[in-house]
Amino acid sequence: MAKKKIIKRSWAEPFKIKVVEPIKMTTRTEREKAAKEAGYNTFLIKSDDVYIDLLTDSGTNAMSDRQWAGMMMGDEAYAGSKNFYHLWDNVKKYYGMPHFVPTHQGRAAEHMISKIMIKQGDYVPGNMYFTTTRLHQELAGATFVDVIVDEAHDPKNENPFKGNIDLNKLEDLIKKVGAKKIPYVSMAGPVNMAGGQPFSMKNLKDVSVLCNKHKIKLWFDATRACENAYFIKEKEKGYANKTIAELLKEMCSYYDGLWVSAKKDLMVNIGGFLATRNKRVYEEARNMVVVYEGLHTYGGLAGRDMEAMAIGIEEMVEYDNIRARIGQVEYCGHELEKYGVPFVKPIGGHAIFLDAKRILKHLPQNQFPAQTLAAEIYVDSGVRGMERGVVSAGRDPETGDHRYPNLELVRLTFPRRVYTQAHIDVAVESIASVYENRKNVKGLKMVYEPKYLRFFQCKFEKL
Repeated sequence: MAKKKIIKRSWAEPFKIKVVEPIKMTTRTEREKAAKEAGYNTFLIKSDDVYIDLLTDSGTNAMSDRQWAGMMMGDEAYAGSKNFYHLWDNVKKYYGMPHFVPTHQGRAAEHMISKIMIKQGDYVPGNMYFTTTRLHQELAGATFVDVIVDEAHDPKNENPFKGNIDLNKLEDLIKKVGAKKIPYVSMAGPVNMAGGQPFSMKNLKDVSVLCNKHKIKLWFDATRACENAYFIKEKEKGYANKTIAELLKEMCSYYDGLWVSAKKDLMVNIGGFLATRNKRVYEEARNMVVVYEGLHTYGGLAGRDMEAMAIGIEEMVEYDNIRARIGQVEYCGHELEKYGVPFVKPIGGHAIFLDAKRILKHLPQNQFPAQTLAAEIYVDSGVRGMERGVVSAGRDPETGDHRYPNLELVRLTFPRRVYTQAHIDVAVESIASVYENRKNVKGLKMVYEPKYLRFFQCKFEKL
């Protein structure tokens, strides 16, 4: 008998499971009740009622044995914890930033940067907004201006670097308002709201040159910087032989400073930081953190949390880790393609973003198609995603009307080192089932809306 020819080689996650957490499967009736009680907002559904949780990758990751062991070495001194200095050493080593202030999570760093750098009437350009970032900028008195490339607003466009800043848009803004009205350019990568889309190293260099020309600071939301480095390595000419650590260091070299939610790349459950080469900003942030977070050597964190972060920095740059992380997202995307389910192309870094406008074509945007789709998927299977569309976009502060973004998406975000391929298969089959029955889906109306970041707490009723 002839031997079977090996056509391809499969890959597997670069870890084995040591501890398991049981999860329960609910009935459809139970999920219908839970969804209604939560006002069809997946953020308000109890974790116990969720089967596969793809709401976010923020703090939902599985830590390694090294990280758990490190937590036993937590120095809980109020001042001068040794874990603070270990973390600071790794920030200098891997991000290349000499000055460092820990915070309890990323939005605390966003808050401090906004208060330190922004004056009333300023403008902050960025490669598409992120919800908490834009809010902090607006509360500090600035107007956010989107200067991302046009392709980022088209879910079908397959440009590999849809996170790039459009240099013409940025220069036009500088000419219009003047460089002195722009305290910094805010650059994220990969861009969450665009579908986890990266920027290229070439674009970063070009933006840096333009900012230097006009003496404008360039700041980096480096929350998922290693994912951006991975895409540069895989897709940009001249970088294939660079390590993730080398690419991260080079990216950071073009920025005046950065902020990080450690709950993503660093694979921990809590934490963040601000890092900069700007001594003035550092001194102000180190003083401000005492007011809002805690002493500058713990910033709202326990020593054990800082130790887990320090070790997480070392693990996040390992190629096998980042390859497996993005590999799960790619697998999900390729499986959804088999069912014809529309989602943002190309497949991004941390999540699959379902295109609710194309899936629920019969629903106008004022009936919240992405919110509706997220709720329908949950009811079908217990798989929890989240809305990234008109609800997340909020209201225009001048007119009070809903903002209607081009992208109306449901984000299915993969926690690092948590789920297996079988979990992904279950999620894909549920989404495919909802897609098949999409014409029967009815929209929602908003019945409760908080003032800030409404997508976290607003409630809806079925039409």
